[in-house]
Parts: sequence; structure tokens; C-alpha cells
Amino acid sequence: MAAYETSRPAPFGAISIFRAIQGVSNLAAKIVAWNDARATRNALSRLSDHELEDIGLCRGDVEMIGR
Repeated sequence: MAAYETSRPAPFGAISIFRAIQGVSNLAAKIVAWNDARATRNALSRLSDHELEDIGLCRGDVEMIGR
């Protein structure tokens, strides 16, 4: 039966690079989520009060949805 060594240490700087890339990725995800919420708020704010009532919302709910 053959065994394979899998507990090698990471190369110098690999963890730092991984964390930097992960940070950039997290930032990009937050920007995308912010933009989606902004677009949703803008689309809902363009609706009339009657249209908002049809989907079960009032004018005050529009700002809360983006949060």
C-alpha cells in the first residue's frame, strides 16, 4: 500500500497572497451586493403608489428593502 505525504508547508508568502486575493474578492462581492440593492431601490422608487401596493409594498418600504 502506497502512502502520499500531504502535510507539506505552504510556500513563503502563499498565505499572504491568498488572504490578499480573498480580501479583493470579498470587496468585489460587497460592491456587487451594494449595486444590486441600489438598482432595486431605483426601480422600486420609479413605481407609482398603486403599483407598489399591488406588490404588497408602500413607499416607506422601498428604502428598507435595499438594506
